[in-house]
Amino acid sequence: MTPVLARRNPVAKLAAALLFALPLVSTLDPLTPAIGVAVELAVLPLFGVSAGELFRRAWPLLLSAGGILVTMVLFAADRSGTPLFAAGPVEITSGVLLGALGLVLRVFAVALPGVIVFVTTDPTDLADALVQNAKAPARFAIGALAAFRLLPLLGQEWQALTLARRARGLDAGRNPVARLRLFASTAFALLVGALRRGGRLATAMDARGFDSGTTRTYARRQIFRRADWALIAAAALLSSAALAASVVSGLFRPIIG
Repeated sequence: MTPVLARRNPVAKLAAALLFALPLVSTLDPLTPAIGVAVELAVLPLFGVSAGELFRRAWPLLLSAGGILVTMVLFAADRSGTPLFAAGPVEITSGVLLGALGLVLRVFAVALPGVIVFVTTDPTDLADALVQNAKAPARFAIGALAAFRLLPLLGQEWQALTLARRARGLDAGRNPVARLRLFASTAFALLVGALRRGGRLATAMDARGFDSGTTRTYARRQIFRRADWALIAAAALLSSAALAASVVSGLFRPIIG
């Protein structure tokens, strides 16, 4: 049986994710995004998403967290707080680590709702719901669906291009400069192939009447129920509660002002 929140309308899940994530970027303190991440991890079972699956989908966020930490340590302008470590021009203080922690947690708090939504939502259902419930243009929604369906092909094409170049003797070996040049040329070839496929796809969709302007019918109706409104309201309430906890604790640091 599909978990209770995974059954909700795709537009409702998308709106709930936006309402929950946006207030979390209004403050620089680490408490608000920490509460947000805790709430997101707590509702994972209600969406039917395991911790392992979430890690497989969101592991690039760990790389971004490492980059943020290094950047803050090297280039942070505010180095107030207790000095913890110093090596030449690099000085690590409690203020630097607190700022880096807040930024890392904010990245996770904003990105995880989107990951959860797209893991539990069928792309076709999302496109149908955008047109039926959000009144998005059919050309945009169906085009986005087609592009999403073609994303897995990019990995296959990258592998095919790499093998083809290796078969022609184009191998960078251990030379980092040659590796970078080979990567850039392969990425350009992949981009050209993607643009050509996109043009053919657009022509094929127009030929099949996807932009005819006539009223469309749908095989699967997307109904917006009371439970969907409840999900949106709960997301807004929880996000506001996290922000209120920051204000009450005295840690609230608005981004503007």
